[in-house]
Amino acid sequence: MKKISLVIFGFILVNLSYGQTQNNFYTSLIAQLDTIHQEDQECRLRLDELLKKSRSESENVELITLIELIDEKDSLNLLKIERILDEYGWLGADVIGEQGNSTIFLVIQHSDLETQLKYLPMMREAVKKGNAKGKDFALLVDRIEMKQGNRQIYGSQIKTDGNEFYVYPIIDPEKVNERRAEVGLEPIEDYVKNVGVTWDVEKHKDRTKKIESQKEE
Repeated sequence: MKKISLVIFGFILVNLSYGQTQNNFYTSLIAQLDTIHQEDQECRLRLDELLKKSRSESENVELITLIELIDEKDSLNLLKIERILDEYGWLGADVIGEQGNSTIFLVIQHSDLETQLKYLPMMREAVKKGNAKGKDFALLVDRIEMKQGNRQIYGSQIKTDGNEFYVYPIIDPEKVNERRAEVGLEPIEDYVKNVGVTWDVEKHKDRTKKIESQKEE
């Protein structure tokens, strides 16, 4: 009986040790993702500030420097995120927290088309399991469609022609809010206000015709 008790006690110690090691690993991973998140967003927030105003010559130089720095950090952060995804899969917020989960999406969202296509199926499965957000997946889908020269589905991608911001062409724009609601996105009218755009379906359709006719030339 005493021997059995020792075996059970030893089993408990091993499991406690394993649990502690696992907790330490996730704590370290969360800290790493927090750093990646800061690096991903800090320069982009400053870049957005500069793009939305008239700039001095020194600010134009800063803008170019920021773009170069963003490209450099994106490349380094992608290597880290790919290692995580390839080894552990798309981890949910229950494991790495909301921000950690968001960071994985942001880095993939800011990666090249080949990388986005590689991890799109993984994210699709993660959404089904509750390990990724449907609205984030919608943004990735739109980014991929735009890069491939197709119309986007959810209207999340905003472009500029140098004079004003506009919504990149959408398939069936009259029903875009139905699709947005399905994945948890706000109505497009509210979404585009953030960049000073007023949503007008007819104007959007006219711009789409112009954009697509230019592609055919």
